Amino acid sequence: MNVKIAFVLVSVILCNTDYAQQRPYYTQYILNNYLINPAVAGIENYWDIKASHRMQWVGLQDAPVTTYLTIQGPLHKSDYERENASSFHAPGANPRGIAYWQDYQKAENHAGVGLTILNDATGPLNRFAAYGTYAYHVGIAPHTSLSGGFSVGITQMSLNASQLSFATPVDPAVGSSGILNKIKPDISAGLWLYSRDYFLGIAAQQIIPEPITYSNNSVSVQNSNLVPHLFLSAGYRMMLDPDFTLLPSVMFRFVNPLPVGIDLNAKLQYQDIIWFGASYRMNDGYAAMLGVNLNYKFNIGYSYDFTTSPLNTVSKGTHEILIGFLLGNKYNDSCPRNLW
Repeated sequence: MNVKIAFVLVSVILCNTDYAQQRPYYTQYILNNYLINPAVAGIENYWDIKASHRMQWVGLQDAPVTTYLTIQGPLHKSDYERENASSFHAPGANPRGIAYWQDYQKAENHAGVGLTILNDATGPLNRFAAYGTYAYHVGIAPHTSLSGGFSVGITQMSLNASQLSFATPVDPAVGSSGILNKIKPDISAGLWLYSRDYFLGIAAQQIIPEPITYSNNSVSVQNSNLVPHLFLSAGYRMMLDPDFTLLPSVMFRFVNPLPVGIDLNAKLQYQDIIWFGASYRMNDGYAAMLGVNLNYKFNIGYSYDFTTSPLNTVSKGTHEILIGFLLGNKYNDSCPRNLW
């Protein structure tokens, strides 16, 4: 097979991955910051399991579909082995009210671990990844803590050559070459500063840059390079009245040589029961979100994205659903103390 021809065709499919974000987008990442930053692992006093399915640009053939499962929790954590303002609250009382601000304390030193399994498919391209995470949390002030963490795993990049279509005939070896795979190591790292009022995080994903070549005995396709992704996120929690809290937040994405990406978010929560959210992704579109904490073990969220790019002429929007389970939630916190 002519390598130059293959390179051009695959680059068109990817919109040239050298000049595009190579990691999936997530609308509800504010509910699972661990997905972006490994330093979040073990931040609560229970094990947090999240599963999500995202269908992007519905109606567009071969549009991205992303599914993930994350599990993260503390190791030998004893600092929350006590009741707090968000535990066993009286019916009708807001566990995120004034008592929460008065009771909140820094984290005791402890470690956290996590696991991420992710599959991201776009047409003939598929990325499967699995990562293990270790993080450590330290209290640095009466109401402030700092954690650092890293994830190590593998990523399998696959190209299904049989799904490629060509305007002109090419070597039949292309279509009959089956699925071409590339397996590579992957490392992410991050820092997370958090308190009762705010959070600030910085994370680097895909730290190891590497060229990707899909090949077998008869076909070899050089397809661009994997590049590091840097994320900077921050949020501030405000109590509007005894029952409502508002969390405005922002995330910056740095992927060279692209312009800086910016997500603006706002999440309005009623007690520990229900929340509403809105998001704006610069030069891309808007999103609306809704979530319910059904009890202290189960929660669910849904988001709908409307794109403002030319894709809106063929796309019916983006749907994302997220389901969460809390294991070992000894004191029945129906809403996280440190992640909101």
